Amino acid sequence: MSKKHSETILVIDSGCDLPLDYIGQDNIVPIGLVCNFKGEAIEDDFGKKFIRKDFYDALRQGEMPTTSQINSQKYVEVFKKYVKKKKSIIYIVMSSGISGTINSANLARETILEDFPEADISIVDSKCASLGQGLLVHYAYEMLKKGSSKDEIVTWLEANKLKINHWFTVNDLNHLKRGGRISSSAATVGTLLNIKPVLFIDNEGLLTPFSKCRGRKKAIHTLAEKFKERTDPNVLQVIAISHGDCLSDALTLEALVRENGNVKDVILNYVGTAIGSHTGPEILGLYFIADER
Repeated sequence: MSKKHSETILVIDSGCDLPLDYIGQDNIVPIGLVCNFKGEAIEDDFGKKFIRKDFYDALRQGEMPTTSQINSQKYVEVFKKYVKKKKSIIYIVMSSGISGTINSANLARETILEDFPEADISIVDSKCASLGQGLLVHYAYEMLKKGSSKDEIVTWLEANKLKINHWFTVNDLNHLKRGGRISSSAATVGTLLNIKPVLFIDNEGLLTPFSKCRGRKKAIHTLAEKFKERTDPNVLQVIAISHGDCLSDALTLEALVRENGNVKDVILNYVGTAIGSHTGPEILGLYFIADER
């Protein structure tokens, strides 16, 4: 391991939806967002004990979880532990357009700098969510393993974060209605007509409607078409697919995307509680790098 590698750590939150085996790696420090579920405030542990399938089964039975941002004291504890070890910290945080968590992180950073003015903490507003955020972490970690400096990684993240494309579809409009994303009348009409919306995350990091598809199959094909339209067929890349307990649909999407011939590898995992609480089961997301969003 290079000296640069050993000096820098990546702090990541569970909003990034990376697989559990990924977050156990050296120099990655996970921190869980809070899900208020069945009357309990549960810290999302990336699916270790808080099993994703159980979470989605409960949603299907009418459970209505809410989410809370991580409080600044939690960040102070995590950051201080590594500042005392003279580590440099990069925290790739869930989009400020979706969560206020970054405010807690920034407050914690300011608090620590009062006691440790030499602390080296960079907080990167990813403007990403779910495995879009996870892809950013993936690329940062690959740079870290190759010996890139902390500043080089932060510079790359800021230059490339708005190239991470997020394309989603959801199956049940009522969850979007509950979260204020669509009106009650739109949810009712859409459900009657079997409308499946396709959404994306824009440059402000906000979840934004793109189109309405008749039926799930058409929506899945639309996600795959976006990848084909927006990527260079001659450039191999790692992509990501996240799902709300609909693995069959995720594998269908993977097969469609692989037909394009420029997929190097696929990171595939559940959508975690941070997003799933607001979208419900059967959310399906595709993430990749393009020239722009």
